[in-house]
Amino acid sequence: MTGNSGNRGNRINLRWLTAGVTAFMLALGSVSNAHADTSLLNVSYDVTRELYKDINASFIAAYKQKSGETVSVRQSHGASSAQALSVLQGLQADVVTMNQPNDIDLLAERGQLVPANWRARLPDNSAPYTTTMVFLVHKGNPKHIKDWDDLAKPGVQVVIANPKTSGNGRYAYLAAWGYSKQHGATDAQAQDFEKAIFRNVPVLDTGGRGATTTFTQRGIGDVLVTFENEVALIETGVGAGSFEAVYPSVSLLAEPPVTIVDKVVDKRGTRKEAQAYLDYLYTPAAQEIIAQHHLRPRDASVLAKHASEFKPLKTFTVEQMFGNWQKAQQTHFSDGGTFDQIVVDRK
Repeated sequence: MTGNSGNRGNRINLRWLTAGVTAFMLALGSVSNAHADTSLLNVSYDVTRELYKDINASFIAAYKQKSGETVSVRQSHGASSAQALSVLQGLQADVVTMNQPNDIDLLAERGQLVPANWRARLPDNSAPYTTTMVFLVHKGNPKHIKDWDDLAKPGVQVVIANPKTSGNGRYAYLAAWGYSKQHGATDAQAQDFEKAIFRNVPVLDTGGRGATTTFTQRGIGDVLVTFENEVALIETGVGAGSFEAVYPSVSLLAEPPVTIVDKVVDKRGTRKEAQAYLDYLYTPAAQEIIAQHHLRPRDASVLAKHASEFKPLKTFTVEQMFGNWQKAQQTHFSDGGTFDQIVVDRK
């Protein structure tokens, strides 16, 4: 009986020991989870892959040094409007860094994912840098392309991303329209000008990086219309020696905006880190990275340092030429708008 009692005691002690170890492990797991790395998802447009790869590494190191906390940043890239739709449909973006305001307005109006006043939450209408639309041509510029008029000439193949899916394409379209209007065209004449250009477009890629691939790797087209930073990246990268930049007489100022996705960060508990990430974009360190990626920084001292890299160019804004982005979207890119009419004629 004594032996049986001892066995029962051992079994009871074992159960208590097991329970104690389990409780300890659960507690340890809770502590571990509490101090687990915070991960952010930045959903962005498709020609900023290289930019945010470098910014993310710099931010992670700076945030660790300042707070002692570790944060990681994942990236998602694609055509800007398609990316916005993905977030609207449930992609859990902590921040979005788009190439035009309409894509963020969509999140405010249709999903209430961000407040309507999102532009006012960061400096410069929440746009930490600017860029513009320029041309990339083959070395020697065999078609002698100098300005927007040349894109409408018969026999010139023009590569432009699809304005219905890509902010890159939208900026190109609006830049050409504004150029025409500044030269005295009526709206009807500006639309005819766009028709002539898009008759010369052999393929409409969904995003800017796809258009770059069509031109530089597939060998389609005489001229690519895209962001200045994309052109510079090609000139100094794999395309060095094969292509050259052409700056038109006037172009559209692009101010790519950024914002926290409020519903996501509040759900995930990442507001502090997401805010720190966007604030970091305005620091001298991040502005320097922005300049190195051929985007025009907002910081005047950083811009002055890189002044020789950015050719002076006359620009106009969407607000100056079209009233605001909402009007431009409704007139030109909504169903049945001017671009749809142009595509019908193109077919």
